[in-house]
Amino acid sequence: MRATSRILWNLMAGQRGRYLLACAALAAGTLLTYFSPLLVRGAVDGLIDSNASRGIIAQAFANLRQQTSLSTALFFAGLLVIAATAAGGALVYLKGRWAARATEEIIRTLRLRLYNHLQHVPMAWHDKSQTGDIVQRCTSDVETVRNFYAAQVIDVLQNLSRILIVVPILFLLDWRMALASTALMPIIIGFTAFFFRRVQGTFKKSDEAEGALSARLQENLTGIRVVRAFARQDFEKTVFEERNATDRAARWKLYKLLSIFWASSDFLCFSQTALLILTGIWSVQSGRITVGTFIAFVTYGQMFIWPLREMGRTLTEVGKALVSIGRIQEVLAVPEESAPAAPAGGPSNSNPAFPGRLRGDIEFQNVHFSHGTAEVLRGVTLKIPAGSTVALLGPSGSGKTTLVNILLRMYDYDSGRVTLGGLELAQLDRKYVRSQFGVVLQEPFLFSKTLAENMRLGRHTASDEEVFAAAHVAAIHETVESFEQKYATLIGERGVTLSGGQRQRTAIARALLRDAPILILDDALSAVDTHTEAAILASLKRGHALGHRTTILIAHRLSTLMHADQIAVMEHGRIVQLGTHNQLIAQDGLYRRLWQIQSALEDDLRTDLNNDGQRRATLEIALDTDLNPGGITHAN
Repeated sequence: MRATSRILWNLMAGQRGRYLLACAALAAGTLLTYFSPLLVRGAVDGLIDSNASRGIIAQAFANLRQQTSLSTALFFAGLLVIAATAAGGALVYLKGRWAARATEEIIRTLRLRLYNHLQHVPMAWHDKSQTGDIVQRCTSDVETVRNFYAAQVIDVLQNLSRILIVVPILFLLDWRMALASTALMPIIIGFTAFFFRRVQGTFKKSDEAEGALSARLQENLTGIRVVRAFARQDFEKTVFEERNATDRAARWKLYKLLSIFWASSDFLCFSQTALLILTGIWSVQSGRITVGTFIAFVTYGQMFIWPLREMGRTLTEVGKALVSIGRIQEVLAVPEESAPAAPAGGPSNSNPAFPGRLRGDIEFQNVHFSHGTAEVLRGVTLKIPAGSTVALLGPSGSGKTTLVNILLRMYDYDSGRVTLGGLELAQLDRKYVRSQFGVVLQEPFLFSKTLAENMRLGRHTASDEEVFAAAHVAAIHETVESFEQKYATLIGERGVTLSGGQRQRTAIARALLRDAPILILDDALSAVDTHTEAAILASLKRGHALGHRTTILIAHRLSTLMHADQIAVMEHGRIVQLGTHNQLIAQDGLYRRLWQIQSALEDDLRTDLNNDGQRRATLEIALDTDLNPGGITHAN
């Protein structure tokens, strides 16, 4: 609880002054609000009840009555009550204005902090987190915290100030009536505290259930094509119903607790009011208090008993906010990606040891890496000269993409050494490192923007001519020109309105526009046909895209890799073969086996196509003979 309070206090940094102003306005407004019943009491006792004992205010009204008429004195008393109430209302307005302004600034800062933090947490954390749950924490939980700062903080202060102001006034008026007015207060407070502890745990379960429900919905909508392709709608509906039922059960339990609280607190508050009225009537009849004092007690009783009951609702919301801030803090507590031990380089860094653009030579020296408990890379050693093209080949799970992720500093290797441009990778700033790469990932992601905007993601300042040139090299320009809106065509979320090959070629154009010293194509041509693949590779070579920059190719088609300067064959996290295409073909190993398998498949395919062509020609001759048995020639 203390740690959470410290977090809430720290979030208010920069806005505490506004909150202090809001609290000052709240205190002054509360004083004026509670001054009104004293004015009413004084007016009744001083103007109407001639037998009442005269307090300061009552005596002032009695003197006024002697100098003017009763109606005038009553009118003046009404004006004073209205003025006090109006002044209190103005202060309440200022309180709400300052509190709202401070709240919106706090939440704006919190949202930005959360969003920025999520950009820098390790990829390993994202790998094991559910997107829907993260979205829940960044939206619903943040909104709960916003309500806490906007309403609950002020409500708690307001209710506490009412109690602290009213109770002394009651005892000053009459201590016996004050005891009757506050007799059930300890029970109400104790019941509220007990309920607060119960509802906090229940709300946490409800919030977690809602997060799981949101995660399932987000995952289903993201993979809706897969769901329909495998006719899994009924299964997904069943799973969603289970999550929905869990969410409903958690909310139902919360609602039952709330119902119990409201019913019980209503009973306690009505009982307190009844006790106050009965005691007041008896005290008036016995002459212990005046009618004005009785009216003041009834008014004050209504002004603090029901707000005291509202403390239960307020504390409920406070409990929700504490749960939400705890869930947000779980995200903020995730350590960000480690910073370099030495000052990081970058284009703007004056340190000559860190040039703005690296040479592009890469070297792995006995690199080991584990993902969780699984060892993915086992002593990888590979040297890639600047400007050369290296191809990575191997079965799925052999560690090809992991090497790329390590180069991009998505993950940090456990041991060994990796250098980039002769500099230790671990000593370079991650953002700077990633600025040296143009990357087409295994699953290219496109945003719901125009094609031009997606391509310019690599370099926002790229001109139209540079965009067209990159699109030509990626063999996507003619396709884009066939669209009605051309490069202004708005594509769907994740590029869903494009084919797989079109998405890959758009991603290639994006990577080329980056104009980085190192280009990575991670299975970037898997969704295009062999003719288009050959055209793209030829364009890359013709445009010197592969000759003036270091290029890493990952593919399963050997035709894509065979012209690389060197081919690294990976298996079980190790490089088991290294050489050119001709060198590896001459060796007995995985590469030659894969080459033989793919060559045999291609030969079979050609044979089938040739046989189909021969059968088709024979069928056409037979049909022609059947339809034209006499060999009659028809004039056109």
